[in-house]
Amino acid sequence: MKNFKVLSMAFMASVSVMQAQDVNEAKKAIDAEQYDKAKLNLKSIVKSDDSNGEAFFLLGNVYLFQNVADSAKISYDKGLNAKKDGYLNNIGLGQLLLDKGDLAGANAKFELAKKEMRRKDFQEYVYIARANMNSTNPNYKNALAVLELAKEKNDQEPQVQLAFGDAFYGDKNQNEAYRAYRNAYQGDNTLIRAKMQLGVLLKGAKAYTEAVAAYDDVIAINPSYGPVYRELAETYYLWGSNQPAKYDENIKKALDYYEKYMSMTDYSLASRMRHADFLILAKDYKALEVEANKMKQLDKVNPRILRYLGYAAYENGNTDSAITSLNSFINDSSNKIIAQDYMYLGLAKVKKATKADDSLDLPVFNEAIGFIKKAVDMEPTLTSEIGDLGKKLYEQKLFKEASEVFEIATSNKESKNYLLDNFYLGNSIYFDNTKSGAVKDTVALQKADVAFGNVIQASPATQDVYVYRARTQSLLENDELMIKYYQQYIDIVTQRGPEELAKSTVKGKLVEAYNTMAAGYANSDKAKALEYFNKTLAIDPGNAYATQSINSLK
Repeated sequence: MKNFKVLSMAFMASVSVMQAQDVNEAKKAIDAEQYDKAKLNLKSIVKSDDSNGEAFFLLGNVYLFQNVADSAKISYDKGLNAKKDGYLNNIGLGQLLLDKGDLAGANAKFELAKKEMRRKDFQEYVYIARANMNSTNPNYKNALAVLELAKEKNDQEPQVQLAFGDAFYGDKNQNEAYRAYRNAYQGDNTLIRAKMQLGVLLKGAKAYTEAVAAYDDVIAINPSYGPVYRELAETYYLWGSNQPAKYDENIKKALDYYEKYMSMTDYSLASRMRHADFLILAKDYKALEVEANKMKQLDKVNPRILRYLGYAAYENGNTDSAITSLNSFINDSSNKIIAQDYMYLGLAKVKKATKADDSLDLPVFNEAIGFIKKAVDMEPTLTSEIGDLGKKLYEQKLFKEASEVFEIATSNKESKNYLLDNFYLGNSIYFDNTKSGAVKDTVALQKADVAFGNVIQASPATQDVYVYRARTQSLLENDELMIKYYQQYIDIVTQRGPEELAKSTVKGKLVEAYNTMAAGYANSDKAKALEYFNKTLAIDPGNAYATQSINSLK
C-alpha cells in the first residue's frame, strides 16, 4: 500500500510536469499568434484535468484574441472552480467588464485575483496589465500603474519589461518603450517578440528602411516566427501609402508577407478576418472576394462575412450583390456597424441609381446620400474619399446631385481635399442655376458664395475662383459684390504680368469681367460703364456687346 501511494504521487507529479509543459507550449503558440494550435492544446488540458485554472484562463484569452467573447466567458467561469490557480480567471472576467466600460466592476475582479497572490508573485500583475491593454477600451496608464507593482516584486523579469514596453508603446512614450523592449530582450534572448517590437517602434517613426532591417534581424534568429511577417506586411503597406511613387511595389510586398504570416500561423476564421481587414487596407478586392467566400464556407452564418462580401462586390462591379450583402449586415441590430459599412452601401446605391443615359433614379440616390451622411457623421475623415464621386456626377452634368455630395465633403475642414471640394461645390451650384429651364435657388447660391469664400481664404491666389464668385453674385443680383470680385480677378492677373494677360483664357475672362462690370455701372455711373466697355474693346476690338452698349450709352 505504501508503494502504491509512492507510485501515485510520482504519477501525479509526472502529470503535473506534463501539463506545465503543455501550458508553456500553449503560451508559445499564443505568442506566435497560432491561436487554433493553442486552443487545441488548452482544450486538451482542461478536458483531461479540470483543476488547471491557468489553462482555462489562457483558453479564455485565446477566445478573446479571436473575438469570441461568449466562449471566453464560459471558459473563465469554468476556470474559477479549478483547484489550482482558478482565481486567475477573475482577470479574464475583469477584461470582459472593461470591454463593456465597467471599470469599477473590472477592478473588483482584479482585486479578487490580487488577494490570492503570494509574497513573491508578479505574473498576476502582468496579466492584469495586459487585460487593461487588450481591452476594446484600452487603458495604458492603468496598465503602467499595475506594472509598477510587478516591478517592485521583480524588476528584471523579462516578461515584466516586455509588458512595460507594450504599455509605454500604447501610451505613445516611444523612448521608454524602446528601453523596456531592449531590457526584455537582453534579459531573455529567446523573447523574440521584444526584439521584433524594436522594429515596430521604427515603423511608427516612419523609418521604414530601418524597420525592415530590424525585422530581418529577427528572421535571421528565428525564421519561423510568424508575427514578424505580419509586421513586415504592415510596414510595407505604410511605406507604400506614404511614398506613392513606390506604392505598387510596396503593396505587392505587403500582400506577399501577409500571406506568409497566414501560412505560418493559422487559417482559422478569425485569422481570415484579420487577413480580410488587411486586404481592404491594401485595396486588393479580388483577393478579398476570394477570402470572403472561403470564410463563408467555414461559417455560413457569421454576419461579418457579409461586410467583406459587400465591400468586395462593390469594388469588383457587382452592385446588386454589394447592396444585398450590406443591407443584410446593417439591418441586423446585433452587428457592430462601422462608418465604412454605411459608406459602401451609399456608394453602391449611387451606382444603382445611375442609369445608362446618365440620368438618376432620384429616390435611390437620395437613399444613397442618407447613408453617405451617416458614414461621415460616424467618421469625418471619410469626407476625403467622396470627392471623386462628386466629380463624376459633375462631369455627367448632374450638378444638383454633385453639389449634395460636395456639401458633405466640405463638412470637414480638416479634409485634405477641403479646398478643391469647396471649389467644386460652388461650381456645381452655379451651373445648376444656369442650366436651361433652371429656377434660381437663392439659398443654394448663397452656399456657393460661402464655398468660393472658403477657397479664397485658404488660397487667395486661386484666380478663377474670383470669376465664379462674381458670376454667383451676378445671379444674386448684387452688383456691388459682383464688381468687387471681378476687380479682384483683374488685379491678380494684372500683377502676374504680360505673359499671363496674353493667355486666351485670361483674355476671355477679362472681357467677361469688363462687360459685366460695365453693365453693372450702366444705370448708376455712365462714365464708369464707358470706361469698362472701352477696356473690353482694347482686348477685343470687334466685341459686339461692348460696341452696342457704348452706342446706347452715348
